[in-house]
Amino acid sequence: MRFAFRACAENFARHGEVGAAVAVAVDGELAVDLWAGHADAARTRPWTRDTIVNVASTTKGLTAICAHRLADRGLLDLEAPVARYWPEFAQAGKAAIRVHYLLSHRAGLPAIGAPLPTEALYDWDMMTGALAARRPWWEPGTRHGYHAFTFGWLVGEVVRRITGKSLGTCWREEVAGPLGIDCYIGLAAEHDARVAEFIAIPPPLAGEPDLEAELIGQAGPMVQKALNNPPKTVADMNTRAWRAAEIPAGNAHTTARALARVYGALACQGEAGGVRVLSRQGIERARTEQASGPDAVLFGLPTRYGLGFSLPAEGTGWGSMGGSAFGCTGAGGSLGFADPDAHVGFGYVMNQMHTSIPPDPRAVRMIGALYESL
Repeated sequence: MRFAFRACAENFARHGEVGAAVAVAVDGELAVDLWAGHADAARTRPWTRDTIVNVASTTKGLTAICAHRLADRGLLDLEAPVARYWPEFAQAGKAAIRVHYLLSHRAGLPAIGAPLPTEALYDWDMMTGALAARRPWWEPGTRHGYHAFTFGWLVGEVVRRITGKSLGTCWREEVAGPLGIDCYIGLAAEHDARVAEFIAIPPPLAGEPDLEAELIGQAGPMVQKALNNPPKTVADMNTRAWRAAEIPAGNAHTTARALARVYGALACQGEAGGVRVLSRQGIERARTEQASGPDAVLFGLPTRYGLGFSLPAEGTGWGSMGGSAFGCTGAGGSLGFADPDAHVGFGYVMNQMHTSIPPDPRAVRMIGALYESL
């Protein structure tokens, strides 16, 4: 527990933390559950034990779990064409794209070409229809590029076609509910009072370059559309419309405790408290490397992907973990991961965004301190 206090205190004292929580499960038991700071930019609301917050792309791991559960049950064949489950997807030369390409960011569908309004984020049929009609930006399977938002609609629609349920409903009924964790993809208004305000990345100091803006400005249309079509701002992420929608690549609202618990199950052969999240075979399948190297969307930065989960790339700050580690990071800083070698599940959530290109140094500091303490 001391490592968490030290690392967390340093983030608040030196690195601009506003409100945050960190939790660690070891051998399936919660060993660390720490929270501090404020739930709003004005620092008028304390961050409490039950504060929940948007975790951006950390959501992708939860979505992947729902897909792998179907594979465990024999209802989803990851080698099958997507069109077997979603016939409309066969348009525009996509009849042969396999399901596993969706999970490994190799489908060539990171962006929709036609400009869409912000409101499209909240219209499931509009987004899935646009993706079904879209021709891939590259030959599927030949490259990998982060499907920052489209991942959720692509995988989520396959889950919906098989189960007849939305991704958020599957998550709630099959995983979050049985585990008893405070984690939602599609948030009811009754929870709004305890949601932390998501706070935008601070602008660069006078005279300092805005490196992220420069990268986006220099990128081609595919990358720009992948990151901002439909257009969205941090202000949008604090609205009731955003919270209520099911955006399975980027709008789960949860606690660090919940992330540690679900990833703690994946770190311990897929089970926690008598609840089976994934089979052992499913975990091995999920964390098997599918793609590695320069990312076609993330400005050529090195990324590694399993099936629905990121794998630690060399030099990214969480590569010091065992070779079995897998998880998902979120824009702004959040992170959840499982390390089966160490039997560790980790969750970090925050409201002050620091960077849209993970991993965030705040999480990295806590991870380093964690492994030093084991």
